[in-house]
Amino acid sequence: MMVKIWRKLAGIMLAAGMICVSMTGCGDKNIGTKVVLTTGFEKDEVFRIETSTCFLPEIMVYLTNIQNRYESVYGTEIWNTNVDGVTLEQNVKDIALAQIARIKTMNLMAGRYEVELSDEEQAQVENAANAYYSSLNATEIEKMGVSEKTISKLYTEFALAEKVYQYTIKDINPEISDDEARTITVQHILIKTYALDGTGKKIEYTEQAKKNAYDEACEVLELAREGEDFDELIRRYSEDEQATYSFGKGEMEEAFETAAFNLGKDEISDIVETEFGYHIIKCLNTFNKDETDANKIKIVDQRRAEAFGQEYDAYVATLTRNLNEELWDGVGFIHDEEVQTMSFFDVYADYFGK
Repeated sequence: MMVKIWRKLAGIMLAAGMICVSMTGCGDKNIGTKVVLTTGFEKDEVFRIETSTCFLPEIMVYLTNIQNRYESVYGTEIWNTNVDGVTLEQNVKDIALAQIARIKTMNLMAGRYEVELSDEEQAQVENAANAYYSSLNATEIEKMGVSEKTISKLYTEFALAEKVYQYTIKDINPEISDDEARTITVQHILIKTYALDGTGKKIEYTEQAKKNAYDEACEVLELAREGEDFDELIRRYSEDEQATYSFGKGEMEEAFETAAFNLGKDEISDIVETEFGYHIIKCLNTFNKDETDANKIKIVDQRRAEAFGQEYDAYVATLTRNLNEELWDGVGFIHDEEVQTMSFFDVYADYFGK
């Protein structure tokens, strides 16, 4: 349960149209740059990347909005949990730090590419900032230490980062052929060649046990080819909780995928061996139009993320980051009944969402 919740954190950080790209170090304080701990920070300055700075109120806007979103769904007790000794609050802090540093780095990239906001976009920023800041009560303003100027700065950086992302992916061809994106749907029966011990560790079968599993798979295959109902065979023999899979090329183990893509509709494969065991595959659909169209979007998004990631990583490698470790270690959530704000990302999406 907790691991699934933690995986949603990055999605919350991106929910307002922020840059959805695939880069390493999401929860890493280093964020791919050289970290130098120095003195001489300005008051409330959390970190500095070259000429770009981040102050405590900016971090608090991120943290407070995420905190309140989670508490509205899971309650305040959620922060008492941890995974592998790391609390959820610390995980949120690390993700927020990484995300805001990424946005600021992309704003530095904007200078290299000569990317700027138009007058219309800047006006949208000011309107969005006014809308969010007007929603805050006096306690929220005081506790987060924010001004309307703080919000305007954050929204400006969001919008500019989005333009940088679009600039770096402009040459990616969005046209994907049906063949490249083709998605098929199959059923399968799995006879496993491993077991799990009490800790969930995978234990491979002995050679004899593996031979027994293969013999069983042969018997099941014969029944399938004699015309016995495949759904009934799945119910009786399969050791996979999932019977049906829809997938495109490159998404499944190679042996399974190759066998599946070579089947015609309603054809049944020979026995296919993977790391999980022996499979008998039946093709239900050699071309799932809706899934294929969705896969085209996925492929284009992956290519864009890869193209941006290459540009970003190369740029980040040239930067030095100065982290105010003492200040950062003391940053925490606000626990005050009067502090309920959680619309920061939503307001941005209202003005800049596609």
